[in-house]
Amino acid sequence: MNLQVINTGFFKLDGGAMFGVVPKSLWSRTNPSDENNLCTWAMRCLLVEDQGRLVLIDNGIGEKQDAKFFSHYYLHGNDSLQSSLHKVGVDFKDVTDNFLTHLHFDHCGGGVSYVDGNKEKLQTVFPNAKYWTNADHWQWATEPNSREKASFLKENILPMQESGQLEFMDLSKKELFEGFEYFTADGHTDKQMIPKISYKGKTIVFAADLLPSVGHIPLPYVMGYDTRPLLTLDEKKKFLEEAATNEYIIFLEHDPINECCTVKMTDKGVRLDQTFSLNEI
Repeated sequence: MNLQVINTGFFKLDGGAMFGVVPKSLWSRTNPSDENNLCTWAMRCLLVEDQGRLVLIDNGIGEKQDAKFFSHYYLHGNDSLQSSLHKVGVDFKDVTDNFLTHLHFDHCGGGVSYVDGNKEKLQTVFPNAKYWTNADHWQWATEPNSREKASFLKENILPMQESGQLEFMDLSKKELFEGFEYFTADGHTDKQMIPKISYKGKTIVFAADLLPSVGHIPLPYVMGYDTRPLLTLDEKKKFLEEAATNEYIIFLEHDPINECCTVKMTDKGVRLDQTFSLNEI
């Protein structure tokens, strides 16, 4: 198995929204904000090469939204989905699977593009790939509640089905293939899928929005975006204790600085242990 980090750029979100009830005087220690109270976040994907497959986990925000949309999120950085794939010798047509943790725009927007800039025509970016979600989350995304409606954009989602490339994971099996398992979490959004990958004798967990950054490790640090924050508390506690006990490597999708971390048990609960890049494993 081979793993590659695929950086798709940075964006900004309101710090208060990202940390919920935690006061700015505390969360700003790990995630300082700008003059508009906005914090920088990565959109870091992971490419898994194994058993003749090239599996991309998530795909970033994409490039097809209009200027008004992007003005809310302050996209910046030199990386893009295409350039980062090309750096590791991969073209869009080479990707065999796009495993989507969930269908919020910053996780799946890069999987669909306009045809030659024509906003009336949409196409999937990975022509030979299966796009993986699950039936429960698909229903949640295509029949959205008012709270999440702005995060589930039909132009990001429906073309996957219209192309015939959409596939649903069997939630009873919890495995894409041997060495690539996942579990579901429902606090952030219904049936978010969190990959667990066996790599070099270790377990790497692609944390997605269950744990966006090292700044979210303390239990009360829960995003205001989460639909069921008390459930997130329970899910995060269980996950972090398991990660500390089993020495999981946590791959951080949104942390602006750190690619990976480990955690440890302390008198105050689970806390950060070490941070490092993926290629240091």
